[in-house]
Amino acid sequence: MKKIIKNIVVVFIVGITFNSCETTTLNITEDPNALTPSQANPDFYLNGAQERFARVVEELGEAGAQVTRIENMNTRNYQNAYSPSFFDETWERAYQEVIKNIRDMNVLAEESNLNYHIGMGKFMEAYTISILVDYFGDIPYSEATSAPDILNPKLDSGEEVYLSAIALLDEAIVNFNTTSSALPANDFFYDGDASNWIKACNTLKLRLYLNMGDLTDFNAIISSGDYIQNSSDDLEFSWGSNAVQPDTRHPYYGTNYTNSGAVDYQSIWLMDLMNTTEDPRSRYYFYRQNERTPGSVGVAADEVTLACSVTSAPAHYVTGGYAYCSLPDGFWGRNHGNDEGTPPDGLLRTAPGVYPAAGKFDDDSFSEIALGAGGGGAGITPMLLASSVDFWRAETLINSDPAIAKTFMIAGIEKSITKVQSFGSLDTAADFSLAPSTADTNSFVLTIGTLFDDAEGTDKWNVIAEQFFVSLKGNGHDSFNFYRRTGYPNNIEPNLEPDPGAFIRSFFYPAIASSNNQFVVQKSGVAEQVFWDTNPAFPSFPAAN
Repeated sequence: MKKIIKNIVVVFIVGITFNSCETTTLNITEDPNALTPSQANPDFYLNGAQERFARVVEELGEAGAQVTRIENMNTRNYQNAYSPSFFDETWERAYQEVIKNIRDMNVLAEESNLNYHIGMGKFMEAYTISILVDYFGDIPYSEATSAPDILNPKLDSGEEVYLSAIALLDEAIVNFNTTSSALPANDFFYDGDASNWIKACNTLKLRLYLNMGDLTDFNAIISSGDYIQNSSDDLEFSWGSNAVQPDTRHPYYGTNYTNSGAVDYQSIWLMDLMNTTEDPRSRYYFYRQNERTPGSVGVAADEVTLACSVTSAPAHYVTGGYAYCSLPDGFWGRNHGNDEGTPPDGLLRTAPGVYPAAGKFDDDSFSEIALGAGGGGAGITPMLLASSVDFWRAETLINSDPAIAKTFMIAGIEKSITKVQSFGSLDTAADFSLAPSTADTNSFVLTIGTLFDDAEGTDKWNVIAEQFFVSLKGNGHDSFNFYRRTGYPNNIEPNLEPDPGAFIRSFFYPAIASSNNQFVVQKSGVAEQVFWDTNPAFPSFPAAN
């Protein structure tokens, strides 16, 4: 937590820097690209690029989490769930405020031999372009940010962009190995530790190789041991708790911790799964404002605050045995695809907990949330986690050696639990007498291990997939990739709509791209698969969509 606290302070300082510049003619707060390299310094560019990079990761990760049920998706038809304009701001931020700023920074950094700066920039660019491919497919890259010389950059294939990302990571490692380089004023991720950046570079390559099905290079990195293995080395961006001028809080906290209550609904699938298995992370992920959910056992339905509580579950939910609408004990969320309007339930529905957005720890107080409650938003956006590497390794071994795969699954679970529980200290007003004990954690791990042992055939995939998804609260990149890569869990809660259309294999291009670039031709639908997604079409793969 020391790194988190330190970065909170640093991010706040950067925010003050942005705000103080609003009075200058450069207007660098709203348009950082108004600066030319000759007018700025590498540290300023790097500060802005880091924060914008975190927002790109957060925004795309939220969409990935929604379609894979970690968060709630509120549309019954996948074709209409995310309009082309939905990602406009994210797309522009990725190209103009991350990639272009990094390249402008490099002009100055190269002149001064600031190899550490350059290494950070290359890593952020590689991460950014790889997730753009994962979400959209082919993208402009080799000619991107070349205006005014090139106003319509051509599309590069997803595979070409992936190879460019790997090359950037190799170059970044070379830069980080240059010991004579001066450190940046602010490294919000690793505080000047080049060895951790090298681990992050190799870990991102693990993700890319796994997506491409390249287990030779994947295993070569594993054999080197130079990747993120311990949670203390996790790549994450730490947000602050300042609410105004500038707002440095975790974006998810800022949206939901208001005096009028929460805005987003929590996923019924995730809450039900975690409660059924008595997952010790539940009190950290979710904060209940009410101990009674309308329509649950022994509680009257209420059409005003929870409309679905007076309706019956759709037939395909009944047949599949999926939890519908009203969970017990105040876990108040929505099913996948629920598109009902917004009733007066902001101070009733379950809110985000203390992990990862630094809300409130659930201590059974059932009090209403408010601005500044809990950890005040000083949470994290997780980007590359040691626990995820364990789940990746389990994935590669489950067919050939299930026993070893189970070992890695358990290791991933244990790392995730330890990390999540460390965030409890952010909510200084909470009563932790109900916090899960070591015995509770051990019992849970034993339960999951037994579920895996007892599962037959492909059901073992479901156990690993479910636990991987649980560990990914806060960033859905890897769940979205895993779901398309493997098709599991194939018993996941389906959309409320019996026929929601093809599952999203890639998102529509942002309108800002397809409307302004003649080479970006809008897709006819969301079933178009990215280059590494070679699995059959949903819903036959997997069963649920």
